[in-house]
Amino acid sequence: MTEAALSRQVEAELDLFTYPVQDWVRPVHGPDGAPVHNVVVIGGGQAGLTVAFGLRQERISGVVVLDENPEGREGPWVTYARMITLRTLKFLAGPDLGVSSLTFRRWYAARHGADAWDSLVRIDKADWMRYLVWFRQTLNLPVRNNVHVVSIEPSGLLWALHLATPTGPEVVLTREVVLATGLEGAGARRVPDFVRYGLPRDAWAHTADCMDFAMLRGRRVAVIGGGSSAYDNAATALEHGAARVDMFIRRATIPMANPFRALESSGFWRNFADLDDATRWRFMHRLLSLPMPPPQDSVDRVMRHANVLVHYATPVLDAAPGVRLRTPSGWLETDFLILGTGFGADLRGRPELAAFVDQIATWSDRYAAPADRTNAAMSRYPYVGPGFELLEKNPGAMPGLRRIRMFNHGAMVSAGPVATGLNGMPFGLPRLIKHISCDFLRDQAGALLEEFETYDEPDAWEAVRTGGDAAP
Repeated sequence: MTEAALSRQVEAELDLFTYPVQDWVRPVHGPDGAPVHNVVVIGGGQAGLTVAFGLRQERISGVVVLDENPEGREGPWVTYARMITLRTLKFLAGPDLGVSSLTFRRWYAARHGADAWDSLVRIDKADWMRYLVWFRQTLNLPVRNNVHVVSIEPSGLLWALHLATPTGPEVVLTREVVLATGLEGAGARRVPDFVRYGLPRDAWAHTADCMDFAMLRGRRVAVIGGGSSAYDNAATALEHGAARVDMFIRRATIPMANPFRALESSGFWRNFADLDDATRWRFMHRLLSLPMPPPQDSVDRVMRHANVLVHYATPVLDAAPGVRLRTPSGWLETDFLILGTGFGADLRGRPELAAFVDQIATWSDRYAAPADRTNAAMSRYPYVGPGFELLEKNPGAMPGLRRIRMFNHGAMVSAGPVATGLNGMPFGLPRLIKHISCDFLRDQAGALLEEFETYDEPDAWEAVRTGGDAAP
């Protein structure tokens, strides 16, 4: 089967699930009759595409997905993801929403042959990006590329998104916003102050930055961090001819246990958001305090090189131009620094939310952790509702805030890890769609009730379904 044939099969399979037929959300208009989207999804990666598909399956129209990257470069897979393969297991499903012909497995077999799937161990990241491109094209999802969301501002009962587009500034109105903006969507890249203020910007990069690794050929490179991205970037530097790579890791050893494995169950993924605050905090405090081991293949990819030295139990304490790094053992000179320091959750780092960031409730506003489980970083996470909605710091001050939904890393403490990876997506996405759908029904329930109380149309299902006249 070819990809084109599989796309036709997708269409046939989706045709089996066409009831109810009609889009049901009634349009609204802005000032002077301006058009209004029902939902704007910010982020066109795997989460944003799946949200758009889920809304379509719910028969919610008026949806657009915005992504600041060119088509085919959404998400990290062909930009700053420097692993060779995905870190998740090959049989995990997510974007397909249960439609078998939309699964990666069916696409992979169509592209490479059925036998290739059996011999596949992990999914090549480039293949995953090709699959997402095919997914978007097959479903004809409404994505606008090269569009950057500068700011989101309240506009009466609506939200105004100020955009930078290839043709100039633009403002669009919407009733709901979904922030499908991944790991960085609730804050910013972690950069130690001694690097930010102690080194020139061209002397260092974060692992999420776009880098020309060819420039590192013949140069000394230092990497701070011992996680997956740190190892992947160290390996990439070595493979591009770096003269030497020094990795600085605070831990004394590589952790062996993956704490996420202990929580992988449909019960946890589906229902975590419904637990009480104390229980959720205790789970997440434990989870976020434990180190994630880098995949063994990422470690092996680094250690096969002779010109790498891993410094365990060696934090970097300071930096000076040169590039010079201070550790407990003294100073080390290098030529370039890569930060594998991850991402932080702090909504003040998101310029698009600046107009109302002071109105957003965080966990520090809603929960006082016991003395043995305090965590300043966790306290900065937004306290989101059961449908991933932002909540008011002061109830009643900004009721429309709940129409902005954080389907990204910012939902971690409130909803668990169901908004940024394939593992939890099949459980987080239906919850998101259900709550958006419920919002729209509440909006029009009064008008619908009035019409229903006077409804007296002849039953004409066949005409609706076929487009012809109803049988007498």
